Amino acid sequence: MPHTPLSAAQETALAHVTARAADLSDWCATIFDFGETAWREYRSADWYVARLRAEGFTVEEGSGGMPTAFCANWSNGADSAGGPIIGMYAEYDGIPGNCQAASTRRAPRKGLGYQAGGHTDPHSGLGMAGLGGLLATKAAMERHGIKGGLRFTGEPAEKVRGSKPIHAARGYYDGLAAILSFHPFYMLPMCNTVRWDTHCGAGWSMIYRFICDVPEAWGRDDAAPIPQSHSAVRAPGANDALNLMFLTSKALRDSMLSHQGGWSISEAILTAGQATADNQPAGLAEIQYMMRTPTIAMAETVTAALDRNAEAAAAMTGCRWERHWVCKSRPGLANHAIARTVWDAMQAVGAPVWDEAAKTVAREIQANLGLDPMDDPFIPEMSRLIEPQAAEAILRHDLPPSQTHSTSDDYTDMCWHAPTARFYVARPALRAPAGYAYPAWAMNAMGGIPATIDPMVQSAAKILALSALRLLEDPAARAAAMAEFHQRTGGGPGGSDWTPPQCDYDPPIHFRWPEYVTTARGHDWWIPSAMPGA
Repeated sequence: MPHTPLSAAQETALAHVTARAADLSDWCATIFDFGETAWREYRSADWYVARLRAEGFTVEEGSGGMPTAFCANWSNGADSAGGPIIGMYAEYDGIPGNCQAASTRRAPRKGLGYQAGGHTDPHSGLGMAGLGGLLATKAAMERHGIKGGLRFTGEPAEKVRGSKPIHAARGYYDGLAAILSFHPFYMLPMCNTVRWDTHCGAGWSMIYRFICDVPEAWGRDDAAPIPQSHSAVRAPGANDALNLMFLTSKALRDSMLSHQGGWSISEAILTAGQATADNQPAGLAEIQYMMRTPTIAMAETVTAALDRNAEAAAAMTGCRWERHWVCKSRPGLANHAIARTVWDAMQAVGAPVWDEAAKTVAREIQANLGLDPMDDPFIPEMSRLIEPQAAEAILRHDLPPSQTHSTSDDYTDMCWHAPTARFYVARPALRAPAGYAYPAWAMNAMGGIPATIDPMVQSAAKILALSALRLLEDPAARAAAMAEFHQRTGGGPGGSDWTPPQCDYDPPIHFRWPEYVTTARGHDWWIPSAMPGA
């Protein structure tokens, strides 16, 4: 495929990624093994902060009031102040209930149970590709005297769309010439391509908290001298409120959202009860909702419906209710100019290549699942590029013409502060026999096995570095991206077509998010690993 010839600096960057391939592989395995989850990625964030400082970056820990976030900056010489600054980032949160070892068999990581956290996308590889691209760009800038700066943010809690709306609202993306957003592929046709027009939509999430702090008010006609007596009327309490909220919202889901366009809403129960099996009403219960909608208006409509359900559930159970925001992210903003720049870099790098060692791993997984190992165990889409406009046409096939956004991801908040490109590089995915669906652990495992995940990390790092250097070295490419950004927003941040940050809340770090704990039993998950029958 034709692409712009590489500059000397870009050649240096490619060589740098190759030279540090072993480091990137080891570091990726480290973050994978941490397997930390939303708002509790302490070891992962500490690792990145230490590594970035060792590489010459100035790092702000706890950026935006988030303990596991950071913001790293570097500029090439004092006289580069005012030069273009390119933004990249790392994510490093996993998901509870997905603990998987880097193994070709289903097995939790050592000393843990399956309910512990683990990487699914995997963000371990996403973050390491970002770091690899960052360090390669820095090395090329130093060697070839390219003036400008780099900003690298640590983005916790992406799985609940956590940090980017907060970083955006607090100015961490302001002043950037461009932002480069990489993600491992997770759906076709978005594999080895760049998003074109249809970017991700809004992602809103909140926690409804039910508190039964005046249970005696529910049964005022009861004359029992001891309210807790077994014969007394007892307020249903917070558990019942949560149950009513859960069932009511699920029953009304079809009425709460439009009957078109790839929306979704899901829930997770964070805490249960606070009371034991005694004759006491549960005093506290919390349920989290996550909605993915094409527009902010639709998210507002769903929120109003959930609020009504919470009010009704609380009234019936002797509780009061609170709503606490986890995230309010905006729909994305397209930028064809910067998408073309990244697509050009992607063509120069090419699709990742999985060697025989990777195929051997894949065949072992197939054999361990009772399948006949395949000569070519990976899906063909992993090994080829797809033009952004072609991917766009496939993506739009099942969407209404009026729908401008689909699915959700919080990179979208970056789009409103600087020209942003969103691109996807293939991660390992197994070819399936007809009618067969692989268990989730198989894909998760390949995200931690070096032979299968390293090709993605190295390819994405190279694309990031080439794209960043092209923007730094080519004022025309940089100007075209910024001109389109101003045109689409009506003049940039604050412009007539600009959507401001929706974040009007503090970081939701104080809730009972699942996490690793250290007790007299040792390092464990918040659900003990050594449970009977585990």
